[in-house]
Formats: sequence, structure tokens, C-alpha cells
Amino acid sequence: MSWGTELWDQYDNVGVHTQKGIDFCEKFTHFLKERSAVELEYARNLKKLVKNFQPKKREEDEYQFTWAKGFVDMIKEVHDIAGQHEVIAESLQGTVYKDLQNLMTELKQDRKKHLQEGARLQEQLRQMALSLDKAKKTYEKAFKESERALDNYRKADADINLSRADVEKQRIIMNQKAQQCEDCKNEYASVLQQFNSHQQEHYHTAMPMVFQQLQEMETKRITKMKDCVLQCAEIEKSVIPIINTCIEGMIKAAGSVNSAQDSKLVIDKYKSGFPIPQDVPFEDLSNMGGMVDNQNNSTSNKQTPSNPMKPSTVSSKQKKRGGLFGLFGSSKVDDQKEDFSDLPPNQRRRKLQQKIDLIKKDMAKETAEREGILKLKDVYVSNPALGDPNMLAEKVEENAQKLDALQQELLKYEGYLAECEGKRRHSASGDSIHSSDSGHHAPHTISTPGTPHQQPHNVYAPIDGDEDGDEFGEGDVEFHVIGTCRALYPFEATNEGSVPMSENEEMQILEEDQGDGWTRVRKVDGTEGFVPSSYVQCHYLTSD
Repeated sequence: MSWGTELWDQYDNVGVHTQKGIDFCEKFTHFLKERSAVELEYARNLKKLVKNFQPKKREEDEYQFTWAKGFVDMIKEVHDIAGQHEVIAESLQGTVYKDLQNLMTELKQDRKKHLQEGARLQEQLRQMALSLDKAKKTYEKAFKESERALDNYRKADADINLSRADVEKQRIIMNQKAQQCEDCKNEYASVLQQFNSHQQEHYHTAMPMVFQQLQEMETKRITKMKDCVLQCAEIEKSVIPIINTCIEGMIKAAGSVNSAQDSKLVIDKYKSGFPIPQDVPFEDLSNMGGMVDNQNNSTSNKQTPSNPMKPSTVSSKQKKRGGLFGLFGSSKVDDQKEDFSDLPPNQRRRKLQQKIDLIKKDMAKETAEREGILKLKDVYVSNPALGDPNMLAEKVEENAQKLDALQQELLKYEGYLAECEGKRRHSASGDSIHSSDSGHHAPHTISTPGTPHQQPHNVYAPIDGDEDGDEFGEGDVEFHVIGTCRALYPFEATNEGSVPMSENEEMQILEEDQGDGWTRVRKVDGTEGFVPSSYVQCHYLTSD
């Protein structure tokens, strides 16, 4: 089906139709541009929303609960979904929109060229038609004059009053007009033959070629628009699996919420450690005599168990302090005692353990910095052109002073912890920084290859006969949750201190790898221990 044969007389309508096609293609490009802008704006707003609801530093204590972690995991997936919408916008803008722009430029140039060729052919045919009409009119005029001259000759020849000269003159005029009529007739026939030949070529060869080129241009435009629509669908289709993965991550985040584990964390966070007050004994005032002194003594003795209630008041104040006023960083926290003796026993022990962990972390950082400085100094010594090794002496001395100060602070807080737990240290107080840097203290046994080098932080043992030994034992050491991890491979615990895990099991990170290849984790059932760092995929809260 060809436009050249079917639409041979619709040249103007074909030109209008092709222009409408280019206009529609331009409309499509406007749609893609605005669609990309919408996708980018949506992605930007989603990322802004996620940023506004990211955990703040002051709220990190709340995000140790599974319901808070589930929320954090959900907004991370929302952030990933926003990234996929950015991919859609970039693909539409960079591929489909650009291809359509190039297509429109090409179509406009081709259409202009084809229409100019068609207009030239149309004008050429019109000029031929004018020449034919002119030749025909000339022939008609000459024919009429020839007929008139013939009539005049006949009249003159029949008139007896005219001389032979007049008759001969009319005959000569008649012959001239007849010759002119014959010449015009031959000219008209020649022009007619040329016109018919040109018209035949115009309608069967030249114009059909122009129509065919316009049809091919229109077919190319339609095919390209079809491909663009398909590309839009493919771009959407390519991100759907990733978005579905993000949705599955949200479902997984919802499944990770554990009310029992959160309840246990609340107990560990707010438990004071004080015993429940006993019943107040009845005081018989009928025996007023010598019993008064005994009663006073008895009363003073009976008040001793109720004294722990006073620290509980302090605990309630601490709870209020962590509420609304805690958001504004109340200055009352600065009034807290150095050894946290104003807190209940269990809370004091937790705070001291956190402080010790923080000091050890700072010591590890300073030790790593010291090793880096010493390595740099060795480089300078071997190659003086890079720098002067004496310039690093001051930094080495400053680093040593910081390590000594941290070691003294560590010993001080370990003493506070020993006092709080009612336990005695197994190592001498004069242990130097070298024992800390080696990854274990004197009370610990040397780690076997299957046991993590970083042992639990509680290095004290309960005194024989201590009734609270079970309550404040090593199993209840409060570690701050610093992230989550997922088991990549199953692991069977074969050494003391390690815990088994199954593939894809979700756990909380209590202590990161200290360089020995082991990470301390807490399982959903509350079990704590070490697992190989290479067996888990870790995600730390500080990375957010």
C-alpha cells in the first residue's frame, strides 16, 4: 500500500499529516521531560524525608530496641526506592528523550527537503499546463482568423464588382492565415505531447517517489515512537525487581521486631538492682518502759532495708531526665558523679561498663595512631628526602602521654566497677599499657586459635559466698548495641565463648572485630558470644 498511488491527489493533506506527526513527537518529548522532573522531585522528597527521620545522636539509646531498628531498616529501604526513581528519571532523560530529540531534528529536515521537491515538481507541471493552455489559445485564434480569411476570399471571388487584384489579395491573405493556423496547430500538438509526457512522469514516477519518501519518514517516526514507549516500559520493568527487594526488606524489618527482646532490654536498661522492700513490722507501744530503747534500736535497724528506696527516687528522676527534658540536653547530666555512685547498682554498673568500653576504644585508636607514626618515622629514616624523622618525636611523646592518661583512667573505672560489683581484681593495679594493647588482661588465659582474642569485658570474679554473684555476673554485662549482622554461613560453636549460628540468622553486634577475626554478637534468644567476622555481614549504626 503506497501513498504515491493511493494519495496521488492529496499532496497538501499529506504535508499537513506529517507535520501533525512531528508535533505529536514533540509532545511526547515534553511528556518525558516532565515525567523525569516528577521522578526526580519524588526521589528528592523521599530522601529528604528519610534524612529527617534518621536516628539522631541523642536518640541512640532508643534505637537499641527491635521496634526502632525495624523502623530504621524500613526507611533505609525507602531510601533505596528513591534511588530507583532517580534511575528511572536519568534513563528517561538520558536515553529516550535524547533519541526523540534527534529523531525530531532529522524528521524536520527530511520533511522540508521532500516537500520542497514536491513543490518543485508541482510548479513544473503547472508551468507546463500554462504553456499548453497558451499554445491552445494561440491555435484557436489562428484557426478563427484562417476561417475569416477564407470567408473573405470566397465573398471577393463571388463579387463581380471587384477587380482581379482585389481578389488575388484576398487569396494571398487567406493562404497566409491558413499557414499560420497550421503552424499554431503543430505548436499546440507539440506542447500537448510534451505536457502529456511530463504529466505521465509526474504522476507515475516523480510524485510517487516524493510520497514514498514521506511515507518512509512517517513509518520511521511511528516505529521510533513505538520503540520509545517500549523503552519506557523496560526502564520501569528493570527497577521493579529492586523495588520488590526493598519491599521484602521492609517485610523482613517488620519480622525482626521482637517484643520479648525489647522487654528484656527495658529490664536491663532500667533495672535498679535494689531488693523489694519487706513488710513493715508492727510496733507495740504498750510496753513503754525498757522496751522503748529496744524499739528505737529495732526501728533504726528496720529502717535499713528501706534505705534502698531513696536511690530508687534518684532512678525515677533519671527516667524523667531521659524524657522530654532529655531532648534539650539538660545540664543536670553534668552534675552526675564521676563514679556514677548516684545511680542504682545495676544502672551504675552498666554506665561504668560503657565508660570502660569507651576508654578501651580510645586506647585502641591511640595505639593504632602510634603504630602509624612509628611506621612513618621508619619511612623517613630510610628515605630522608621524604621528611625529617625528628619532627615526629613530639607527636610520639604526645601520643604516649595520651595512652598513659587513658590507662590511668581505665584502671580508675575498673576499680569503680570492682567496687560496684563487690569483686576483687585478679591482676595487680600496676598492669601497664602493654597488657591492654595485647588484646587480653593478666587474669585471662591465652586465647586458643578458635577462641576470640577479645574476651568479655568483665574481668572480675565474684567473691565466694556473694549472694548477688548471679545477678551481677559475667552473663549480665550490658553491652551497647552498635549494629546488626546477618550470618552468611552456618557456624558450629566448638570453642568456649563462641555461639553457633545458622545461615541468614539476624543478630545484634555488641562489639566489633578488634583485629582477631571475631565479633561479639547477641542472638534473638538473648545468648551472647563470639562468631567469626568473615562469617557475617555487618551493618553498624554509626555508618548511617
